[in-house]
Amino acid sequence: MKSLWLFGLALGASLALSTAAFAEDITIAVAGPITGGESAFGRQMKNGAEQAVADINAAGGVLGKKLALQVGDDVCDPKQARSVAEKFASAKIPFVAGHFCSSSSIPASEAYADGNVLQITPASTNPLFTERKLWNVARVCGRDDQQGLVAADYIVKNYKGKNIAILNDKTTYGKGLADETKKALNKAGVTEKMFESYNKGDKDFNSIVSRLKRDNIDLVFVGGYHQEAGLILRQMRDQGLKTVLMSGDALADKEYASITGAAGAGTLFTFGPDPRKKPTAAAIVEKFRAKNIDPEGYTLYTYAAVQAWAQAVAKAGTTDPKKVMDTIKAGSWETAIGKLEYDAKGDIKQIDYVVYKWDDKGGYAEVNEKGS
Repeated sequence: MKSLWLFGLALGASLALSTAAFAEDITIAVAGPITGGESAFGRQMKNGAEQAVADINAAGGVLGKKLALQVGDDVCDPKQARSVAEKFASAKIPFVAGHFCSSSSIPASEAYADGNVLQITPASTNPLFTERKLWNVARVCGRDDQQGLVAADYIVKNYKGKNIAILNDKTTYGKGLADETKKALNKAGVTEKMFESYNKGDKDFNSIVSRLKRDNIDLVFVGGYHQEAGLILRQMRDQGLKTVLMSGDALADKEYASITGAAGAGTLFTFGPDPRKKPTAAAIVEKFRAKNIDPEGYTLYTYAAVQAWAQAVAKAGTTDPKKVMDTIKAGSWETAIGKLEYDAKGDIKQIDYVVYKWDDKGGYAEVNEKGS
């Protein structure tokens, strides 16, 4: 009986030590569309955050402690994003890499600001995210008013005198990108022949496609996500249209090619220089590929968001969100996607969007100045 008592005491002590050790971990989070229509991008973000945490822990952690990761699923829904943010804030999590959709990041950021949580989005490009003078927000990607300029410049150079249409899905991201592209085109002296909206989640675009056909549209710019863009492309081809489809960074996932098949060849989209090809990411890319994971899209952007935060914590000597954010904005951070420096709003200073073209094998490559 005594030995059993001693065993129980030892077991209790072991569990107490285990719990204490776990309590000493620094818990951070990643939040995005783990399920739902944009889950391909949520998967990218989760992969990036998990690998970053594993690599940081293997190198000794942060401030002598290991990182633990929680995952929040917002389904790209504003209300769900706010709920996720409130949950993380109440848990006193100091840092969240997220969200993906701008319509999620913006309402979530307010809950994070109230709850003393630092938020770095790997992917939300709507300018409003960093234009509200919140202390706690930053991003490792560019903005729609930068992305729209690049798209418009390409269209002006390669489709001068052609018929242009602009579509948007009414979301914060999609309409924002479409508006910025329209603004830049109009400023360059190009007036679109058609400006139309649809609802995110729509499946039938035949009426819109019929209008594109009627107006002899040569290029249609779609401000929206990859699922609807893919369906628009397929339905254009079904009606015999050879119209070129162009969109933004939400097409940077193989799922677009799985929707369109070979018909997606020639689709254009804007995105940053492929981080998989950067020397700063070479070793990390190999780790992903050893796991049969292609670190496409925003995978390495999420990795970089965690890296920047961890480096700033080490420099600040604390996880206090406000002190860490001050450190981030004052410093320079070496990440998988290159050196990052910030302005007072939380936007990165190094912006370099380029145009990509999908091929008939389910891959994409950067196009040259002449569009080939």
